[in-house]
Amino acid sequence: MRFLMTYANAPGTPTTPEQMAEIGRFTQEMAQSGVLVMTGGLVRPNQGTKVRLAAGKFSVTDGPYAETKELIDGFAVIDVKSKQEAFEMAERFMRIAGDGEGEILQMFGPEDGPPPR
Repeated sequence: MRFLMTYANAPGTPTTPEQMAEIGRFTQEMAQSGVLVMTGGLVRPNQGTKVRLAAGKFSVTDGPYAETKELIDGFAVIDVKSKQEAFEMAERFMRIAGDGEGEILQMFGPEDGPPPR
């Protein structure tokens, strides 16, 4: 089962160099075990671009934006046996990265058929 895991640091809690080193070790461990499909960090919204389709009109807006309530600092796509295992991987990561929040979303590809509703 593939899952997208997202993570956002709690406001005002930057990641320390020690945490970054431990995150690197954890990422390497996941890669070596075959669990990690891909991972990455994301730029801040002031460097991002929003796209929108409304009433048939496509628009592009470069950041920064007035409101940025929910930011994602990074993500990982993992391939594990169960949702419980995804929870365990997320907990391990968050105990390294520190206070914050994220989401775990199961992913579906063409080989999986339609997602459950």
